Amino acid sequence: MSRTALLVTILMLASAPAAHGQASPADTASLPAGFGTLRQDDIAIKVQYNALQVRVLPLDETVIRTLSPDSYRALRELRESKRAAVNAVLRRTGAPGASLWYVQFFNQEQGEARFSPMELVITSAGRDFRAVDLFPLTLGFGEQRLQQREVQAALYVFDPAVDVNQPLTVTFETQSSAVWESLLKKVENERALIRSRAGSKP
Repeated sequence: MSRTALLVTILMLASAPAAHGQASPADTASLPAGFGTLRQDDIAIKVQYNALQVRVLPLDETVIRTLSPDSYRALRELRESKRAAVNAVLRRTGAPGASLWYVQFFNQEQGEARFSPMELVITSAGRDFRAVDLFPLTLGFGEQRLQQREVQAALYVFDPAVDVNQPLTVTFETQSSAVWESLLKKVENERALIRSRAGSKP
C-alpha cells in the first residue's frame, strides 16, 4: 500500500498552509498544534445528492489544528504528500496560494452510483468557485462511479479567495449545504480553548 493510500485509510477510519495554504505564519504561531479535541465530522460539510454523500473538509492549517492530534497529523500529512503537485499548479496558474480541500464521495445505496468530480462548487463572499485542479487519492477515482458503500477521495485545489474564516456554501450538482457557518462557530470556540490550554501548559 502506498503512503497516500495508507493516509486515506487512516482518515476513513478516523471518521497547513505552507506555500499553498491560507493561514499566515502569525495565525499558526498563535494557534499551537497538538491541543485540539474536535473530530473530523465536526468540521465536515456534507451534501446529499441522490445515493451519494459528498463529504468536504477544509485543509487550512488553522482549521485542522482544532482537530485531535491524530486527525490533525493525518490530514496534514495528506496535504503535504501533494505539496509538489500543488506547487506545480501554482506555477502554472500564477496564483499566490490555494485553498485545499479533502473530498470524499460515498455511495450509500445498492447498485452503482456515478459522480462528476468537477460539479463541486464552493460559494465564498458571493463568488462561485470550481476546483482549479484535483488529485485523486484512491484507486478508481477517475472511473467516476461507486459501488455500494464504496468511497472515493481526492484533494481539491481551489482559488485562495475561498475564505474558510467566513460563511460559505458547498454545492454538488443541485444540492447545497450552508452548514459551514455553524461549524465555523465550533472551530472558533475550539481555537480559543486551544490558546487557553496552551497558555496554561507549563
